[in-house]
Amino acid sequence: MECCAAMTDTAPAYTAPDATTRAAMLDTARFDAAGLIAAIAQQHDTGEVLMLAWMNREALDETLRTGRVCYYSRSRGGLWRKGETSGQVQRLVDARLDCDRDAVLLLVDQTGVACHTGRRSCFFNAMRPTGLVETSAPLIAADTLYGRG
Repeated sequence: MECCAAMTDTAPAYTAPDATTRAAMLDTARFDAAGLIAAIAQQHDTGEVLMLAWMNREALDETLRTGRVCYYSRSRGGLWRKGETSGQVQRLVDARLDCDRDAVLLLVDQTGVACHTGRRSCFFNAMRPTGLVETSAPLIAADTLYGRG
């Protein structure tokens, strides 16, 4: 599989909730003191955990409204629409709050790699008895991914 090809062409179509339903769901989410909620992205058809990021209310609302995953970048202090610079887009299939409603699981259809290092998943550093072990190599160079190469 090419690094930048969609994982599947058979992802279920996402249906956005209406504004009233979205607002009610957002009201039940428990954002932290900084107004953020942890968001875990998981490939919908394989169960592969892709990444952890943060969302504020606006990012979660946009994601639910558009079906294209949007996060909140703590370093940039603003919305980060996954793939807007790299082309590595996440399309929402389903979103689920955990039992405490303080974390959200995003079942996504990932185009290409999810990690800024060029790996499919951000979770490639295995904690082993001998220390950290990289379990996967980059599929694409970061400079190529972000147009710096």
